Amino acid sequence: MNIQSYQATKMAFKSPAYLEVTKLKSVALLTLVGFLAGVVGYNLHPKTNQGLLALVGSTVAVAIACMGANTITNYVDRDIDALMVRTKQRPIPLGKISPPKKALFYGLVLVSLSMAVQSLLSVYGLVWIAVGLFFDIVAYNVWLKRRSPVNVIVGSIAGGAPLMAIWSSTVGEFWSTMPILMASLVVLWTPIHIWSLAIRYADDYAKARIPMLPVVFGKKAAIHCIASASLLLIVFSSFLFLLVQPKWYSFIAIATLNISVSLLSGQLFIEPTDKNAWRLFKFSSPYLALVFMILVTSAL
Repeated sequence: MNIQSYQATKMAFKSPAYLEVTKLKSVALLTLVGFLAGVVGYNLHPKTNQGLLALVGSTVAVAIACMGANTITNYVDRDIDALMVRTKQRPIPLGKISPPKKALFYGLVLVSLSMAVQSLLSVYGLVWIAVGLFFDIVAYNVWLKRRSPVNVIVGSIAGGAPLMAIWSSTVGEFWSTMPILMASLVVLWTPIHIWSLAIRYADDYAKARIPMLPVVFGKKAAIHCIASASLLLIVFSSFLFLLVQPKWYSFIAIATLNISVSLLSGQLFIEPTDKNAWRLFKFSSPYLALVFMILVTSAL
């Protein structure tokens, strides 16, 4: 196993497939959000924070952990990825990484490296990375993804864990109200993001027998859930800015973003088409990043 792990890691520097399997776009979003949350903590707790080294080091550890988790889940999902139009072009179904176990070993190496780096910085951060890995790989992909429509709800906890890891490493506390609210924002955002995608590709998920909400209960029920989650998202994002003594322009910026989410969700509710679901999906990632960028400007 050690030899295979070494070979897989060595190949990662030669083949773009080993970068592609890490899903760098999703890694970038979660890492950016976590880093920005860490910056908020760094500025709100100047007397107790652990310094820039903890902030930057934990951000690197989280990025590597996300890459490793994505690689492992690509290995776990290799059979259903081959069935779905949206995912059949991924490296493992195409045979770009063969045998598939090379991806598994590579993912394990990345996860181990992440935890080694984080262990030098903060035990709190290490625990949160472990929580994220558990909910992403085990609870979501291995256990619930193929069994229950609540898969996304449970799996969304993994989305908030990177933020908690970076915050706790930077500030030196396991948890507090501010990071929990920020992590909750990510947790609420996740179903909106994934269910919007699942509405467009409902036939794809049905073909692979993945019990996503639109497949099990229909698109109408999924749209109602998206609308409800969007309302909670707006409440949480607005409340966060009250905790950091926001500037006037922050209110305008966050109000603009929340109105946009409301309009896109409302449009999807009135016209439940794949096109409208795709619009909400495409807007959801920039929305999350912008909310945290605005939050940082309010905290500085």
